[in-house]
Amino acid sequence: MPVPVAPGRLPLLGHTLSMLRGRWRFTARLRRHGDVVRVDLGTMRTYFVTNPRLVHELLTAKGSLFRKGVLFDKVLPIFGNGLATSNGEFHRRQRRMVQPAFHRDRIARYAETMARAVAELTATWRAGQVRVVEEDTQALAVTIVGQALFSTELGRRAIEEVRRSIFIVLRYAMIRALSPSFTERLPLRGNREFDEAIGRMRAIVLDVVRGRRVDGTDHGDLLSMLLLARDADGAGMSDQQVHDEVMTLLVGGIETTALALAWTFHELGRHPEVEARVHAEVDEVLDGRAPTFADVGKLVYVKQVVNEVLRMYPIWFLMRRALAPVELGGTVLPEGAEVIFSPHALHHDPASFEDPYRFDPDRWSPERAATIPRGAFVPFGAGARQCVGNLFAQTEIVVAVASVAARWRLVPVPGKPVRVEFTSAAYPKGMLMTAVPRNRVGGCSS
Repeated sequence: MPVPVAPGRLPLLGHTLSMLRGRWRFTARLRRHGDVVRVDLGTMRTYFVTNPRLVHELLTAKGSLFRKGVLFDKVLPIFGNGLATSNGEFHRRQRRMVQPAFHRDRIARYAETMARAVAELTATWRAGQVRVVEEDTQALAVTIVGQALFSTELGRRAIEEVRRSIFIVLRYAMIRALSPSFTERLPLRGNREFDEAIGRMRAIVLDVVRGRRVDGTDHGDLLSMLLLARDADGAGMSDQQVHDEVMTLLVGGIETTALALAWTFHELGRHPEVEARVHAEVDEVLDGRAPTFADVGKLVYVKQVVNEVLRMYPIWFLMRRALAPVELGGTVLPEGAEVIFSPHALHHDPASFEDPYRFDPDRWSPERAATIPRGAFVPFGAGARQCVGNLFAQTEIVVAVASVAARWRLVPVPGKPVRVEFTSAAYPKGMLMTAVPRNRVGGCSS
């Protein structure tokens, strides 16, 4: 069947964030043109899948017929050949080796690290103090992922370098990936900052890997699990492979969590009725103590709030490349076709979510959640390439929200609206909120 073509051509993205904002609107409107829509990105022809059922089919039943697309080809030299960028049998081998590091028993141990990191952060807060929330959540995400990965003195040095460099890397990586290659060589400040930051991170991570290899001790952290992992033939990963997986875990594990936490506190501050329900549930489940992994399943409404934040503030788009001609929804995609789908557009499709721009955690109640189509909610992907750390991330967000809500409220500062920068996701800028202690008396709170 003929493929509908979106009117006009979507040019290759440049360096300005204002251009990126316009592209978010463009992708959201593509559903009007059909389930599979041809979009020209400069000289590159792509096929944009807008139907959630077809996205689910793309990621699951027909996932083996695709590999990562051109976007990942561009970022592979930046982050290495980790799970996010690798393909084929090598990806399957790495996935089997990395997966045990995220077993539920390990996550239960990491939950203690998560709760402790939140307690250390909030111990620095003072009543009435105005916090820059995105800075707090970024620092918290770096601390948690860093401590889960590294537990030695050299590891602590790595955490400090990650804290210094990671958000420079994240800010420019999507822009670089979507820009013509020649722009990487231009003498621009952004290029210089990015190259220096990624160089520092690569160096310190490789130093930690090599040092730990010589040490040979199991420190009970994620890095130890990666170094001890063996494939079916008994072979382990090289230092470079371990480095690439660590870089993948740092990039994937920090950005999603930092953004989700910031937007969660923002939405709780904007919706006091939702905040009150969160406080009531946290008080009932925790009764003043720190949350554990066992509590996550009991914090039902908190999880609904988190799901709603993940729905409203996801990544912009992801890509795949067809390994052979593939039929999708009656359209035959040619071999080598670059295929795009947008979690942001899917999560805001009114056919799947009533009033999609309204913050409504109750849409994740069991009855209503059961009506959401497959493929309409993909914050961590789906199928064989679903994010390996999705349980880690979800646990971290719930534990962090519950830990803060048990003792604090974060109240928006009047007259200080949050600015948003659009890169790979919606980044808050200047999210100013006042820290207000919660006084719990006799099991109740005020």
